[in-house]
Amino acid sequence: MDPREWLRRRPLAGDALLAAGLVLAEVLFTLLTPREFWPRPLPAALGWSLLCAAPVALRRVALWPAVLVALATLALPITIDVIPTTQSLTFVVLTYTMAAYRPVRPALVAAVVLWLPVAVVNTLVPHEGLPQISSAYLVANNLLVGIVSFSVGRTLNARRSSTEALRERARAAEANQRALAEQAVADERRRIARELHDVVAHHVSVMGVLATGVRRVLRRDPDAADEAIGTIEETSRATLRELRRLLDVLRTEAEPAAELSPQPGIAGIETLTEQVREAGLPVALTVAGTASALEEGVALTVYRIVQEALTNTLKHAGNTATAQVRVSLAGNAVEVEVTDTGRGPRPDTHRVGHGLVGMRERVGLYGGLLRTGARPGGGYRVYARIPVEPLADGTGVRRGGSDG
Repeated sequence: MDPREWLRRRPLAGDALLAAGLVLAEVLFTLLTPREFWPRPLPAALGWSLLCAAPVALRRVALWPAVLVALATLALPITIDVIPTTQSLTFVVLTYTMAAYRPVRPALVAAVVLWLPVAVVNTLVPHEGLPQISSAYLVANNLLVGIVSFSVGRTLNARRSSTEALRERARAAEANQRALAEQAVADERRRIARELHDVVAHHVSVMGVLATGVRRVLRRDPDAADEAIGTIEETSRATLRELRRLLDVLRTEAEPAAELSPQPGIAGIETLTEQVREAGLPVALTVAGTASALEEGVALTVYRIVQEALTNTLKHAGNTATAQVRVSLAGNAVEVEVTDTGRGPRPDTHRVGHGLVGMRERVGLYGGLLRTGARPGGGYRVYARIPVEPLADGTGVRRGGSDG
């Protein structure tokens, strides 16, 4: 592990090393001075130096207690004739730390609390070892050191805040750029989809016109009818290719490619209810009408409504609930109703689930009506009515309804 990373994760250990470094610096400074200026006794002076450097070890885990301990060391010049160099260095480090890592008001308070008593001590207790230096000079020198320490700390604090603000702006700009790029891709996909939709619609209209022409000339001119049918065949293949391209354009990266298998319809509802029964929910199914009279899209919508409603019943209705599914295919509309005898939705639930949104979208696509909600006698009810256009058989006669 990188030593800087190790120290960053262990602030107490790192600051203890810093305090030891301050003591070592005083030892080296003492060894470089003449012997007559060495403090006496030397072991005791080393112990006082360690005591004065101790607050540095607490500066990141207990900063205010460290300030109070440093203030307590100011009693040393009054009680004993020893002024360790680490005392001044500790005041500098604590002032810098407060200014660099705390808001400006607490940092100012800490600086005043630290250096004002220093000025008072230098005024009241002159240094006997340096009689040629006046108290005013010592006070001015210490205040200057305190101001410089505070200024350096605030400069670092401002630089850190500016760097963090720039990083935040860079992150916001990157997110905005990514959103703009995604929006541009979505807009381009929609434009391509519209163009492909126009192509597919044109092919389908051409096939419709050709099919009408084939029906009219089939008996009179079989060769022309055969040529038109060949054109319909080629056009249908081209339409299928364009539809696949359209799906590729609309499909997002998170969506898997769809399998080329038939979609479920009315006939699949019976299998679905069997699966739900096996899962533990008694379901009664009633289907009235002819399923062949429905378009595949409408039949798929009916299947999805039943599937989502029964899934919600399994999740929320309770163990003793039963369900009933009714599908009516008579007239010019298909009706589907799914009811259960469960406990219904919770009173504190106000969020609309994705399943209900999906059912509403599917029903709205065909101009239908969807109603969901609690039943008066308990349980839940899902009802949908979708208007249908009867399909035409090969003779042009519409199935599943009348022309009115």
